[in-house]
Amino acid sequence: MNFGVVGYKGRMGTLIVQTFKEHKHNPVLLVDKEVLLEKDRPEVIVDFSQPEALELTLSLCEKYNVPLVLGTTALAKNHFKTLKDFSKKQPVVQSYNFSIGINLIAKILAEFSKNFEEWDVELVEIHHSQKKDKPSGTAILLEKALKREIQKHSLRIGGIPGEHLVIFANEGETITISHRAISRKAFALGALKAAEWVLTRKSGFYTFSDVLKEE
Repeated sequence: MNFGVVGYKGRMGTLIVQTFKEHKHNPVLLVDKEVLLEKDRPEVIVDFSQPEALELTLSLCEKYNVPLVLGTTALAKNHFKTLKDFSKKQPVVQSYNFSIGINLIAKILAEFSKNFEEWDVELVEIHHSQKKDKPSGTAILLEKALKREIQKHSLRIGGIPGEHLVIFANEGETITISHRAISRKAFALGALKAAEWVLTRKSGFYTFSDVLKEE
């Protein structure tokens, strides 16, 4: 497929382009700060950049009439309203985390949340020192899976791609559910899976968990 990437010079953007090319897909639209390279018509656009880029990203999706895969974090309510409106015309896959492991953990937490209603629970998330948003979008995703508000602790150190720990405790025991991304490649592969999947969808607003349901 022909694809476009917004934020192609960033850490994730660079890896997304590389990963998609490894699977024989063609980058035909590359966008970054003050850079717009249009070689051909994309079939899908991928954006893992910053919230302020969303307006441009959606304008490009409208220009080419193509779906969107969005991994940008720190989105506000107005961003989601805009995305929902756009998804009436083209399919959108939005997620705070495109790793298969995190989405499996979210599914587990949702399934067993009732069993932990009387337990204390807190969450620790650790990311690289350049990550701006606190708490991470993934922390919010896991909190929603638990169906209750929890205390979230954010660390920004070194070059850690992402680590999340959900810690349950009562007076006699603890249970820790953890996930560690050892490479950003996990997110790029998830974005690839979502991009290939969304080409077969009708208009609508989807998450990465919807992509995984059909595996």
